Amino acid sequence: MGYGSWSSADWKKYSSAKISGKQVSDIYKATSIDAKYDPKNIKIRESLDSADHPVTTPVIIGLDVTGSMGDLLDVTAKRLGTMVKDIIERQPVEGPQIMFCAVGDSRCDRAPLQATQFESDIRIASQLTDLWFERGGGGNNFESYPLVWYLAANKTKTDAWDKRQKKGVIFTLGDDGYPEKLLAKEIEKVFGDYVREDVSTEALLAQVSRRYEVFHLMVMDRRSESTVKLPKWRELMGERAISVTSVEAIPEIIVSLLESVAGRDTEYIINSWDGDTQLAVRNALGGLPAKKRGMLKGIIRF
Repeated sequence: MGYGSWSSADWKKYSSAKISGKQVSDIYKATSIDAKYDPKNIKIRESLDSADHPVTTPVIIGLDVTGSMGDLLDVTAKRLGTMVKDIIERQPVEGPQIMFCAVGDSRCDRAPLQATQFESDIRIASQLTDLWFERGGGGNNFESYPLVWYLAANKTKTDAWDKRQKKGVIFTLGDDGYPEKLLAKEIEKVFGDYVREDVSTEALLAQVSRRYEVFHLMVMDRRSESTVKLPKWRELMGERAISVTSVEAIPEIIVSLLESVAGRDTEYIINSWDGDTQLAVRNALGGLPAKKRGMLKGIIRF
């Protein structure tokens, strides 16, 4: 997938008809999972070079769609055009192809993972708003964010890696912790895959990191460190567990992290934004090294 190009005119038309001035429940109208986004029906998701985009970069954004995350989904839909426009204009990556995932709790939700195609045009938006905002989640102190990593590691094919050994980028976003492992029965339930044993989250992170740069954005906005399990995320991912103090600034934070992966100077990135956005980006990027120089702690390093 990934043919076509993003157009501001297409976004304006789509946003006006489907997003602007609407509540979250009116933007995400689905009442069940669409079969084409169900991981059990996904053999592979492809991010491929084309005449439109000779050099492509896969970007996966996994959104927590449990009950507490309405503000995240609202901002993502309404400010999607800003994020894509900034990626195109600031060019942190070549030929971005964006896949959205919706993440819940694989131990209690009906649809703990949904995944769109990798797209480059207005289908980024139309497929995002096709996703089911299940509003589920359990009282177990985690959501199943590692499902996104399993999908990326086992169900994606990218020309970026196959042709150029260039990693894609994954962002998961939410306000809860992670499970210590994906149970074999969960993997079978969600993906239809039989695996012989449970897979630890740490091992899965190591696997997906071979082909993707991986970040988790902890949505702190009006939430405590204990709620989002900040220390636990930092133990797993080091500085790639990113603290988000303003949900409104998530598009700029994602763009800034893409620029950091590209090796741009951290202070330069921070100072390229203004006002409250600059403060939110500084809070998010404050733990990253000044430049891309292999200095991140934890499992994953630049």
